[in-house]
Amino acid sequence: MTAHADLVGDVFGAHRVLEPLGSLPQAAKRVDNDFARLYESELLIDVETLNVDAASFRQMEEATPGEGTAGVVRLVRETVASRGKQHNPVTGSGGMLLGRVARLGSARKGDTAKVGDRIATLVSLSLTPLRLDSVGAVRPASAQLDVRGQAVLFATGLYAVLPNDMPERLALAALDVAGAAPQVERICQPGDAVLVLGAGGKSGVICAVEARRKVGPTGVIIGVESYAPYADDLRALGVCDAVIGGDARDPLAVRTAVLAATGGREVDRAISCVNVEGAELSAILCTRDRGTIYFFSMTTSFTRAALGAEGVGKDVDMLVGNGYAQGHADYTLALLRREPAVRALFEKRYG
Repeated sequence: MTAHADLVGDVFGAHRVLEPLGSLPQAAKRVDNDFARLYESELLIDVETLNVDAASFRQMEEATPGEGTAGVVRLVRETVASRGKQHNPVTGSGGMLLGRVARLGSARKGDTAKVGDRIATLVSLSLTPLRLDSVGAVRPASAQLDVRGQAVLFATGLYAVLPNDMPERLALAALDVAGAAPQVERICQPGDAVLVLGAGGKSGVICAVEARRKVGPTGVIIGVESYAPYADDLRALGVCDAVIGGDARDPLAVRTAVLAATGGREVDRAISCVNVEGAELSAILCTRDRGTIYFFSMTTSFTRAALGAEGVGKDVDMLVGNGYAQGHADYTLALLRREPAVRALFEKRYG
């Protein structure tokens, strides 16, 4: 391992881009994952767990019928070997990772971690140079793979030192969707009617819980969840006024069920947390004019959303879910600490 003492490296990681030159790492087709060469702006991580995003994991399962988890492992290894990062070529998404700090470059200033600390990255695997040496256990419920390998974070790459009051896998699962809760807090108002599509999944539960807190007792929370066990978990949490066991890809059926649950009221805010394509119109049809739709889903299509809203004459504001919000890691971990039922559910599924 050789550090380029005379080379700091670009703060955004452009020095690791191999193809096409001039692009940034997330948009790149291929990045340099040869960590025999290190730059002084980089943080080197000994990687232990990959937390693949839900849309990507599901796509890989569907693309390898009959192979089980071995098919997912094969596709992950092929992607990393060809691209130098876990950047799903179909969904365009990645996930994040857990590991231990192996080296801090001399040009890094203000790092909260030190060598040996366990951290979770808060930037996508789709831009993180990664080398895999081996893959061990795979946990489909949490979309996590235990691995041995290394990765680097650039100067602008965010991370969180893992807390010591909860299991690491639980913290990793929560931090994977850390941007959701603070952004839901921003867009929801007291008394709002809120629809959450995919409400029983990881980000869906977080969004429903935070929306419930923000809209208060005069607000209404409607959850749509197609997977029956997750719908049952959501009902048991008691944060939704109604849980609809429907398919978010059927906009007319979803609209009918939502209006029945609200007494004919279109919602003020819709939040899409689905891990399948084609749910944009369900959110659009259920939202009132001048309402807000928040797409916290890697399967969202700008084309389907924009042309769909135009086609049905809906004047709605549509927001792309950003995985980053200031203070999002602390915000989400605090949510788990103050919501013991949510923490227990996440520990059962992901911890």
